[in-house]
Amino acid sequence: WALKKIWDKKLLYKGFKVVPYCPRCGTPLSAQEVAQGYKDVKERSAVVRFKMKDEDAYALVWTTTPWTLPSNLSLCVNPDEDYAKVKEIDGKTYYLAVALLDQVLNHLKEDECGPTPYEILETFKGKELEYKEYEPLFNVVDLEKKAYYVNWDNYVTLSDGTGVVHIAPAFGEDDSNVGKIYDLPFLQLVDGKGEFTKETPWAGTFCKDADPEILKDLESRGLLF
Repeated sequence: WALKKIWDKKLLYKGFKVVPYCPRCGTPLSAQEVAQGYKDVKERSAVVRFKMKDEDAYALVWTTTPWTLPSNLSLCVNPDEDYAKVKEIDGKTYYLAVALLDQVLNHLKEDECGPTPYEILETFKGKELEYKEYEPLFNVVDLEKKAYYVNWDNYVTLSDGTGVVHIAPAFGEDDSNVGKIYDLPFLQLVDGKGEFTKETPWAGTFCKDADPEILKDLESRGLLF
């Protein structure tokens, strides 16, 4: 009776919530169930070049879940941290957090003790980059809402990576929250069995097994840093 009254008043809505999920069983899991089998594992991580729109520059984005990249819809920065647009000695221009410049670009060093060679072109607070657009890595479906732009949230930290986080609202609680705040579309290219859907080049492949193929594809297009 109570539920029907709420329904009659049009106070129920249909939406999405990110929860732990078992692709083998095809069911959501409670946090307690997940904790019972918790263990540390090694993951393949990657720093990806996201080409900025109408600009010869890239945002550098670190991820430990390459299989979520085809479902990417935005990039997220910390609003209060400092970010820089820098030019490498090889001529490429990147956006990333100032505090992580040396750590991310240390492969450019001629020796371990020497300075990291790059030129800072501009600096900004993260919030100044809001709504800056970039080109999608994988444009496999038409979207009904605006996507592929920079947004910000305080959950982004500078403890790891580049200070720029990729957002796939279908695969992560923080991602989902950012997606709701910015009214991003919902893109889920992995089905209930944990396999990529027919819209992708990896249809029928279990998502984790697709990690190497996705990275190989990005590298072939010069988008893997």
